[in-house]
Amino acid sequence: MKILIMGFAKIKYMPYVNFYLDHLLNDAAPEHEIHLLYWNRDLKQEDTDRLGRCILHEFRCYQEDDVSRSSKIGNFLKYRKFAKKVLKRERFDFIFVLHSMPGVLLADTLTSKYRQKYVFDYRDSTYEHFLPYKKVIGALVKHSRATFVSSDGFRRFLPEKQKAKIHTSHNLLTDSLSHRDQRAQNGCPSDKIRIAFWGFIRHEQINRVLIERIAKDDRFELHYYGREQQVAFRLKAFAAEIHAENVRFHGEYKPEDRYEFVKNTDLIHNVYLDSNTLLAMGNKYYDGAIFRIPQICMPGSFMGDRATKAGIGCAIDPRDPDFTEQVYRYYTSLDPACFKKSCDDELERILSEYREGILLIKDVLKETR
Repeated sequence: MKILIMGFAKIKYMPYVNFYLDHLLNDAAPEHEIHLLYWNRDLKQEDTDRLGRCILHEFRCYQEDDVSRSSKIGNFLKYRKFAKKVLKRERFDFIFVLHSMPGVLLADTLTSKYRQKYVFDYRDSTYEHFLPYKKVIGALVKHSRATFVSSDGFRRFLPEKQKAKIHTSHNLLTDSLSHRDQRAQNGCPSDKIRIAFWGFIRHEQINRVLIERIAKDDRFELHYYGREQQVAFRLKAFAAEIHAENVRFHGEYKPEDRYEFVKNTDLIHNVYLDSNTLLAMGNKYYDGAIFRIPQICMPGSFMGDRATKAGIGCAIDPRDPDFTEQVYRYYTSLDPACFKKSCDDELERILSEYREGILLIKDVLKETR
């Protein structure tokens, strides 16, 4: 069977691809031919050694992520043209569509030639307020063999009639599980409470507020690990302008680098403020549960509600005048044994749903043969 995983970013920036690759490359029948289509947006060489027998289709086109959506349309259409050529040439038996936008861009092909022969992985909301776009999303779900959502918060955008085929996936890097005790065993103590963000640095306004709060409180340090574009450059300039000596930017990292900087992290910065990420489940949520690090989320966010309910984090708004005092009280009042149990319980819940998803993928491929 020829199987395509159709992504919309560089492989290193699609950690969720592992949910599919871990099974398809390691456990699936060897006669399967696995293809991966991805978008190299920065035109830099990528390490693909771990992909083994996977056949790669690289779409090379420079595109900054942190720019307006309207300015991306031209390159989106170039991606569509490239993907359609690959589909026509290769004639796949089954497709895993990783993201809403490639699904929408290829909807005409998917909902006609590949009905019931693709899995739709829905992982963010963009133009759902625009009725035609929402109808296309609904059609993609309807004609999929199964649809995964990366957050249960996104289910509100999908057709209620199709809920039986909608399942939850998790942005879980399973390799992290073998490093779970690294922070507990090799953590570096500090007289400061070290708050760390890792990932693509965006959401300028809420981060400006957070930087300003932390800069005025020498009980804390704030660390940013991740690739930097215009927003990060402006935040660094702002931190320098207000002499925020306890705010540091460390630049881009490899996934395995997390095992080192979690040793120096006391609290995870998981604060976002836009309509999409308020409903999302980010990678850092799972990292918090795995490495047993408490996290700060935004009040009213899906992750904030989950973290608070599970006992693995708090929801505090950086715009509150006493933000750092609230964070300090939360962190210093944690009971280590209770917190550890909460993380273990939440991780088991996540892994249970993760395993159900893998079984579903196996069943889908068996039925497609």
